[in-house]
Amino acid sequence: MLSGVSRVTALEGSRHLTALLGSPVHLKCENLQRTGSFKLRGAYVRIAGLSPVERAAGVVAASAGNHAQGVALAASLLGVRSTVFMPQGAPLPKIAATRDYGADVRLHGQIVDETMRAAQEYARQTGAVFIHPFDHPDIIAGQGTVGLEILEQCPEVRTVVVGVGGGGLAAGVAVAVKALRPDVRVVGVQAAGAAAYPPSLAAGHPVAIESPTTMADGIKVGRPGEVPFRIVDELVDEVRTVSEDALAAALLLCLERAKLVVEPAGACPVAALLAEPEAFEGPVVAVLSGGNVDPLLMQRILRHGMAAAGRYLSLRLRLTDRPGALATLLAALSAVDANVLDVGHVRTDPRLGLTEAEVELQLETKGPLHCDEVREALREAGYTVMP
Repeated sequence: MLSGVSRVTALEGSRHLTALLGSPVHLKCENLQRTGSFKLRGAYVRIAGLSPVERAAGVVAASAGNHAQGVALAASLLGVRSTVFMPQGAPLPKIAATRDYGADVRLHGQIVDETMRAAQEYARQTGAVFIHPFDHPDIIAGQGTVGLEILEQCPEVRTVVVGVGGGGLAAGVAVAVKALRPDVRVVGVQAAGAAAYPPSLAAGHPVAIESPTTMADGIKVGRPGEVPFRIVDELVDEVRTVSEDALAAALLLCLERAKLVVEPAGACPVAALLAEPEAFEGPVVAVLSGGNVDPLLMQRILRHGMAAAGRYLSLRLRLTDRPGALATLLAALSAVDANVLDVGHVRTDPRLGLTEAEVELQLETKGPLHCDEVREALREAGYTVMP
């Protein structure tokens, strides 16, 4: 059904992760899928399965980005009218892309839950078919084609690692993989601040969490779907969580080492590998589920990831306020190969002596050891480095 619609995305080897784990690691690049994520697969299968009467009524969806674009393109390919509700704060590039794929975009609500309710009310009023982002068997079946491709591209795979939000992708991959290779381990990964699956699995039924918080908006879901939950509970071997720092570091690694633009939700399998590499039996396939990230958010995440990796160093130090003092300080930093990103020069603080100045520095370094070298070099040069 998806032939000629979705791409068979590449499976790229990662030398860095392979060295870290001591066994082969491959990246399933759904960030290079049409619309920038795996969502097109499920949306197309769902809409293609509608009756002529249902198609005539049109479809409606709610999403902050990836599902919106998947539904918009799938509906256009099938000649079905689509309406997509998006939060008022959705990134402008995602709104523009959804419109370009043919949807009538309506901005409503501040969070996805409010947007979802508006879309469901629209469906009740107009008769349009609501296309849920993850809680439907056809959606899960479409996402499962990712798992089929993985088995074809990497028949020796031992572990598949996939991000989990509502659970549609993880459920689909698990069904496909376990049906053909029950020996393969399927591991789900959630952001720690939006991890609804661990308490739900412990309770034996979907449990809502209050105020999920994470930069990974693609998996920022407060409650698992009923249909995917049953599948995840039965077939997914483990659901792990990762921190925001780990997500930022994973995104940075994908960009620097693999030359792949990946959104935070798409990078969460890589974050899990970085956090505990010994927990995964190889060969491993990590699913990079999407690459739709707002450029401004990407900038903030990359800076955060570099800071988490010890690549940024913030310093405050005292020096004598005389001509040439700042130039001498910058020369000392250049001598230890520290790249100065920003300088703040304070002369009027009452804490300072009459001949003193305080300098705040933002430096780019080569890692934690280099940070220590920079601090020690400044102390040896006679500067007082403030705590």
